[in-house]
Amino acid sequence: MQLTDTHTHIYYEQDPEKQAQLMNRCLENGVERLFLPNVDVASIAMIDEMVPKYPTHCFAMAGLHPCDVKENYQRNLDDIYASIASRKIYAIGEIGIDLYWDKTTLSQQLDVFRQQINWAKSLGLPIVIHCREAFDEVFEVLESERDEKLRGVFHCFTGNLEQAKQAIDLNFYLGIGGVVTYKKAGLDLVLAHLSIDNLVLETDSPYLAPVPFRGKPNESSYLIYVAQKVADIFQLPIEEIARITTENSKKVFGI
Repeated sequence: MQLTDTHTHIYYEQDPEKQAQLMNRCLENGVERLFLPNVDVASIAMIDEMVPKYPTHCFAMAGLHPCDVKENYQRNLDDIYASIASRKIYAIGEIGIDLYWDKTTLSQQLDVFRQQINWAKSLGLPIVIHCREAFDEVFEVLESERDEKLRGVFHCFTGNLEQAKQAIDLNFYLGIGGVVTYKKAGLDLVLAHLSIDNLVLETDSPYLAPVPFRGKPNESSYLIYVAQKVADIFQLPIEEIARITTENSKKVFGI
């Protein structure tokens, strides 16, 4: 069984021994493919340090997270874009809009989001979207950018059925993580009306740990709990969920 974690910040663990232990636990649980989203300029080096250690398991992205959009955002964007020439990346991410923490930066977030969508289109890459309390704003941008080049993943999807269908119609996969295991989240009820062909799995490690680890630091090896919950929803063997969602990840990321 081969599982793919399409969104993990495993590189945040900078202690070499602890990082190796995290990876070993991944491989023990069949989590063999990990996609590493970039969030700011500083995380480029962390990702670039980890990928060569695990070249058949770890795959890089490049992007500026909406929560890291500050006054000097254009300089940060330029630095991130400049790094792409010397790196192998598989997506522009994570990018998007976050209105949970700070609504005052919306205009800047919109500018950053659009610029990075254009990077992805020019490079022929998917985008990985961070959307928190901003579905209307994100969809407005995506609808205006809709074309055959626009595609990617809605990371940590927690929307309703209508939003799920709109995302899928825009050529996006839904990234399903630990929230699907939370009893009151209602995400399981949404997925029951969708096809497994539209989903990929993720952890967002070290955040959003699934049950039975909710409230504790998450790690990519816990993806197996997400996969089992999705298997329960679709009434399929976990091995089949792993196969389909890994194939979906290959379609979106090209590897």
